[in-house]
Amino acid sequence: MSDGKMDKPMYPWGHGRRFNAYSNYFTKLYGGRVQKVSVDAGFTCPNRDGTKGTGGCTYCNNDAFNPSYCGPGKSVTTQIEEGISFHRRRYHKAVSYLAYFQAYTNTYAPVKKLRELFGEALRYPGVTGLILGTRPDCIDDEKLKYLKEISSNHYLSVEYGIESCYDRTLERINRGHTFKEAEEAVRATAALGINTGAHFIFGLPGETRDEMLSEAAIISGLPLKTVKFHQLQIIKGTAMEKEYRRNPGNFNLFSLEEYIDFFVRFLERFNPAIVVERFTGEAPPRFLEGVRWGKKRSDQLVGLIEKRLGELDTWQGRLYE
Repeated sequence: MSDGKMDKPMYPWGHGRRFNAYSNYFTKLYGGRVQKVSVDAGFTCPNRDGTKGTGGCTYCNNDAFNPSYCGPGKSVTTQIEEGISFHRRRYHKAVSYLAYFQAYTNTYAPVKKLRELFGEALRYPGVTGLILGTRPDCIDDEKLKYLKEISSNHYLSVEYGIESCYDRTLERINRGHTFKEAEEAVRATAALGINTGAHFIFGLPGETRDEMLSEAAIISGLPLKTVKFHQLQIIKGTAMEKEYRRNPGNFNLFSLEEYIDFFVRFLERFNPAIVVERFTGEAPPRFLEGVRWGKKRSDQLVGLIEKRLGELDTWQGRLYE
């Protein structure tokens, strides 16, 4: 299993890369490249509108990741049309598209409204499924029943923003939910056969590196199909930026080398059955405050982590129990 240059599958996920890669998962599923097209449907969040709090998550500024073609002032159809046109200029080999409802909390509305928005996306030619970014406290039995209906005819992934396994961290960053709520939502969704994903951030204030490493075992025990990991970035225009400016000593941000070393150690302990979609986050430089990693793009960072995996002759799940 040590020869990373062999063409035959070496790992449980059936290909020669040293981690269970999202792109390979979709190539196997669809027979070619599948492209996400982001949609901003104008949702908000319960920790923004006063239901559970105001201000939103302390690290969050949606402008830092929303593509230029997105905007709640445009219809779902228009955003998909412009998004496909945008991606066709960059990627010419997409065999199909997934409408990615990304901004804010995309199940935070009555089912009737969700049917209108998601149905409009699924009627667009070439869109074969949906990815829904949401919160664990914005799902219920009625919504899950509707999502199960979608998943019986289309690809569907429900991605829960969880961010941390530690309640003290979730409270500090103003998430407005507990890890228990997140675990319950993930299990209820997966139990219906719906592809279930999650998002976590490494480097949140108050967490030690050992505590972050220990999350490998906790997350591995969840019935997840996919997962995204990001390093903490201090984004301008957020409450966390203000906290960072006041007390930079409260933060222990990763340098690039530190993160590569940490993530390799994490990946070794991580469940090999879970597809890893992202290792790192990427925001336009104009939004960043504090530690920066230069102009490296996400694909370059993946290459650096894969290189380190090869140098150490290790892989996702090598130390998983």
